[in-house]
Amino acid sequence: MELTVYNIKGEKTARKVTLKDEIFNVTPNDHAIYLDAKQYLANQRQGTHDSLEKSTISGSTKKLKKQKGTGGARAGSIKSPLFRGGARVFGPHPRDYSFKLNKKLKKLARLSALAYKAKEERIVVLEDFTFEAPKTKQFIAVLSALKVEGVRTLMVIPETNNNVVLSARNLPKAKVSRVSDLNTYEILNAKNLVILESSLVEFEKAFGN
Repeated sequence: MELTVYNIKGEKTARKVTLKDEIFNVTPNDHAIYLDAKQYLANQRQGTHDSLEKSTISGSTKKLKKQKGTGGARAGSIKSPLFRGGARVFGPHPRDYSFKLNKKLKKLARLSALAYKAKEERIVVLEDFTFEAPKTKQFIAVLSALKVEGVRTLMVIPETNNNVVLSARNLPKAKVSRVSDLNTYEILNAKNLVILESSLVEFEKAFGN
């Protein structure tokens, strides 16, 4: 696939780049995508939820009423789940939701996500740029020039650039990520991918055969 390189003013340059088929045109594997996205979301869970059982809740252990003769059910503890303020039965406890996936499957999932974006023509190649200082207005101007402002956009940069990253930090629908930090969920969650030109070399290093 051949794409035109744009500048930060949204204008086409005279250069074109070729997206390699082994990275952007693989046969998508939906199950691999599902597993990788599931792992990412599971890893975001803190797992700190907890509930009180009869052994941990505070309350009197005095028998509430005599065993027989009241005409009602037997009750031996105010901590019973049947009473207001009582314990909870089979409630949640702290746990780790993370699980492991092998590297080949995770790579296939990311390549599948990139293939979907390429097939949908949601990839824009942007020439390299930087800001002298973090400026959200300048970042918005770039998105506006590329006609992707106001929609979920993931900008892929080759290496850490704090001025660009901080410029996008306050925008709820824009995110900046290095090639090495890309994950399947973020690729698919974004409607558009804006890839800096020099990032294509990093794609080859990270995903090339």
